[in-house]
Amino acid sequence: MNENYSHTWLGYARKNGKKGIRNRLLIVYTVKCAEHVAREIMLRSASPEVELIGFDGCTDNQYAVNQIISLIRHPNIGAVLAVGLGCEYMQPEWLAGIAAEEGKPAQWFFIQEKGGTLPAIEAGLAWVSETLNILKTAKRVEMGFADLIIGAECGGSDYTSGLAGNVVVGRFFDRLVETGGTAVFEEIVEAIGLDWFLTSRAANEQARQELQHTYDKALDYCRHARQYSISPGNFAGGLSTIEEKSMGAVVKSGTQPIQGVIKVSVTPPHPGLWLLDSTPDPYFMDFGITNPSDNEGLTDLASTGAHLVFLVTGRGNVVGNAVAPCIKITGNADTYARMAGDMDFNAGTTLSGERTLEESAADLAALVASVASGTPTKSEALGHKEFHILYKYQEKQVLPCKQ
Repeated sequence: MNENYSHTWLGYARKNGKKGIRNRLLIVYTVKCAEHVAREIMLRSASPEVELIGFDGCTDNQYAVNQIISLIRHPNIGAVLAVGLGCEYMQPEWLAGIAAEEGKPAQWFFIQEKGGTLPAIEAGLAWVSETLNILKTAKRVEMGFADLIIGAECGGSDYTSGLAGNVVVGRFFDRLVETGGTAVFEEIVEAIGLDWFLTSRAANEQARQELQHTYDKALDYCRHARQYSISPGNFAGGLSTIEEKSMGAVVKSGTQPIQGVIKVSVTPPHPGLWLLDSTPDPYFMDFGITNPSDNEGLTDLASTGAHLVFLVTGRGNVVGNAVAPCIKITGNADTYARMAGDMDFNAGTTLSGERTLEESAADLAALVASVASGTPTKSEALGHKEFHILYKYQEKQVLPCKQ
């Protein structure tokens, strides 16, 4: 095994036994009406350690609630401030209580009770300033690749994604799993025609059933929504069909056995390679599309406890993530040169012959270790803190039962 996979670094110890690679203060707004106040607290804090997430709806949606809770519990989060207006379904006091149960400093308030916008911002800033000082005293603990959960998705794929970008990620995932770490890949809607390939890699019969069911559900959803996960940008990048895109997309899963399927906001029950199912389950909600945005996918991955996330993009992207550092990878050397200020890793060296596949994966491992030890990704340095939490319906578990 390459020595790059044996790197260690200091992480942040959590009271539930987990370890984080960041120690962020998370501000959560519980309804769209509270977003401005929450965002102003984040911006006026002038601290890169303060992040923002929230849900725009004021109606009950368990999927969104579960996602907010999972991000509050995320090991990269050290403290939580929940900001509400005062009449929404998702109550900030309840969310702050969940953070406190995790052993994290927590506070909440209603804007209505604080007297409006400016008093609420002032109160929030005072708590954030005090709590950031507390976070500086957090206990540090040694971490390695075996401690990591890493998620991966594609975005803006071109012809190089399936030849280099996703291929390098797949090889890295193989090595990550071999070291005892956890890899999560998603976008089952980008596996059209490849159910046989996924099920052939199932670790056991239960995993095979889960993979087949998840694939069948996603294909049915694509047909029902009359939308497959391929875009004009993909065509411009040289891809011709969803089947061609799928072959490149699935490569990022590598070759390790697939342990099973997890739902959004569910942490993998043990190390290994897992498929994340983000497709809605059948219910009364017939609206929506398969993959609304890269930000939704990255937030879904972060909700599984992923310490950091990969975004593989042949055509380039600029986004980050509000909770998990985002490493943007491209297999297109021209894209990397054109967007060097945003792209983190050039996997195109495998196409040019400058690096072998194994060497490129080891280079990626060295970058992961550097980011995990505290080096900012390009999106972190630029202040990208995107997130996307949808109104959606999902069952808590994969539906098929053991036979």
